Formats: sequence, C-alpha cells, structure tokens
Amino acid sequence: MEEINKLLNIDDLKIVQNTDWFKFSLDSILLVDFLNIDNKNAKIIDLCCGNAPIPLLLTRKVNSVITGVELQKEIFDLAKKSISINNLDDRIELLNIDAKDIVSKYESDTFDIITCNPPYFKVDENSLFNKNDIKTTARHETNIRLEDIFKISKKILKNNGKIALVHRTERFMDIVDEMRKNNIEPKRVRFVYPKTSKNSNLVLVEGSKNGKPGLKILSPLFVHDEDGNYLEKIKELFE
Repeated sequence: MEEINKLLNIDDLKIVQNTDWFKFSLDSILLVDFLNIDNKNAKIIDLCCGNAPIPLLLTRKVNSVITGVELQKEIFDLAKKSISINNLDDRIELLNIDAKDIVSKYESDTFDIITCNPPYFKVDENSLFNKNDIKTTARHETNIRLEDIFKISKKILKNNGKIALVHRTERFMDIVDEMRKNNIEPKRVRFVYPKTSKNSNLVLVEGSKNGKPGLKILSPLFVHDEDGNYLEKIKELFE
C-alpha cells in the first residue's frame, strides 16, 4: 500500500513509500550523517537510490543538484513522487537505468561524491530469495555487486573524490579489497552496533579515489539501549 510519510521529523520533507515492498531504513540516515561534505556545491550521485531518502536528505546539506540512480521502475516512480511533493525537481535528477550503465552516460572524473546503500547479500547456491522480486533485487546482489560499484566509482569519481557507503559488517573486508582493486583508498570507517552487548552489524566506509594511505576508525555508534530504545545520538538524527 502506498503512503506518504514525514522524512524523519523534518516537517516540510515527505517521502512516498509502499509498505508491500520496503520502507527507507536507518541505514540511509546513518550514511547521510556519516558523509563528510566540504564543498556545498559538490557534484553528488547516489547509486541504488531506492525511493530517494538519501538525495532528499542531502538537499539539506548541499546547494548542488543531486543525481539519483534506481533500476526498478516501481521504486523509481515512488522516488519521482517524493521529489515532486517536496518541490525538489530542480534539486534532484533521477535516472531509471542500470547503475552499471552510468559509465557510458558520464565522462570520467565527473562526480565529487558517490553515496550508495547497495544490496547487502551475495548470491550463491544457498541464497534464499524473497517471493517478491522487488525486495529480492533491493536486498541481494542479483543485478549489482560490490565490485561493480567500485568499478563505476573508479571511472566517474574525480581524482580524490569520495565514495561513502553503508553495508553489512560481515562484508567489510570485501569492501576494502574491492576499493583497493579500483584505486580507491579507505579513509574513514565507523562500525555500528545494535546494542552495546551485541556485535557490529553495519559498517560505514568512505574511500578516496587515488587517495593517500591513512585510515581513521571513528568511535563506534550504538543504536539501542538494552531495552531496545533508541539512544540519544540516534534520536538526534531523527530531528
């Protein structure tokens, strides 16, 4: 069922969602908070943008036009509606194409920043897919894999441009390996924990194209207290 919700607690920012598919998650919010933007006019592209929570939130952090790329037409249409109801058609450009085709659409060294909340799960003989194809494509690497994301980044990022993504902690070494294969140096990492008593389940990673070696591990981020309530830092993000 399609519905319109407030995006976080921002009164004048709405997002269109379909409860039969998926809603935007805390992952996207954490990625926008993690992203370190020095240039308010930075040229930004968000790969696998879904119904556009990241581009919508980024309009509050930069002055430039943000590009969002979404393969699935049904989700792309939700994103288009979200952009329209917020009157942000002049701030967000949406592309309904396969992200792997980006390299033929743009020249090399085009973007300052890439953001991505990609499908998390590898596909193998043990993969259990959802009966809903839209959920499967969003969650599993059926169409785009980590190596694809970093090959794209190597081509379209400017020299010293940044890519920031959120992913499952279990894929951290895969992320580092694929970054370095594509001349992207890991620069900042933050591990996210559901509770202080639990292992990390998410990781935020930022890399720089042709960047110098030098990695910063930021302080850990804990989401819930032991009773399952959001901690103050997370509550602040919702504001």
